[in-house]
Amino acid sequence: MPELPEVETIKRGMAAALLGKSISNMRVNRYDLRIPIPQDFAKRLMGKTITKLERRGKYIIMHMGADIVAILHMGMSGRINIFPVGIEYAAQKHDHVVFNMDDGTCFAYEDPRRFGMLYLADKDWRKAKRFAFMGVEPLDDWSGADLFESLKNKKASIKSALLDQRVVAGLGNIYVCEALFRAYINPTRRSNSITKEEAGKLVKHVRDILEESIKSGGSTLKDYKHTDGSLGYFQHGFAVYDRAGKSCPNKDCASNILRIVQAGRSTFYCSSCQK
Repeated sequence: MPELPEVETIKRGMAAALLGKSISNMRVNRYDLRIPIPQDFAKRLMGKTITKLERRGKYIIMHMGADIVAILHMGMSGRINIFPVGIEYAAQKHDHVVFNMDDGTCFAYEDPRRFGMLYLADKDWRKAKRFAFMGVEPLDDWSGADLFESLKNKKASIKSALLDQRVVAGLGNIYVCEALFRAYINPTRRSNSITKEEAGKLVKHVRDILEESIKSGGSTLKDYKHTDGSLGYFQHGFAVYDRAGKSCPNKDCASNILRIVQAGRSTFYCSSCQK
């Protein structure tokens, strides 16, 4: 599943190609995504102009004027493929919605596994349940003190807490594993054992890793691609994620990276460096 850096990269690609342009035509090929696409989806968006694009957690919010938004979530395998003016649209088998813009730009939402979402909401979309309880954006005004306060009464593991979208929005398995390694924090530790100092270090490393990944275009492991079809390359710099059995990258450590399962998700870490 695309995590915050991948979704942010997609959003930026969409903004560069689509902002200020109006939808001149649209085709919905399948309606049965995880949340079904509304039957009047095309009718309600026809002629609308994309005035703003923003990201909240792992969602992309497309503002269509002042009164309506289209909310997009990539699920496990979703992609946005953009075909600029002069580039002919190349249809894919799993293109569920195809948008044609007034300047000739075309973009398609492709999702082979159909775990994604594309639905409509109004200007009060932030009040919807999935957004109302969402935690702080880690690249915004988020501090170690904030994280410490949100963890001090939690008995769940620190890995599970950081994946909880109510604690912090947009983090996923890859970047939590990497941040915990940089902060030298064992992923199995109880959240309420994290000190204020450790929380501060963890916030810094989370932010650093996310920004580094965004600069690298995200991480391409299976399905993720940029809007122009190119790949991200942050995966080439993973310290622990998906490196089970390989040597710890810390030069003074002779241990290998371990893999355990926490709440159904693979966790990668060094038991010697992370305490």
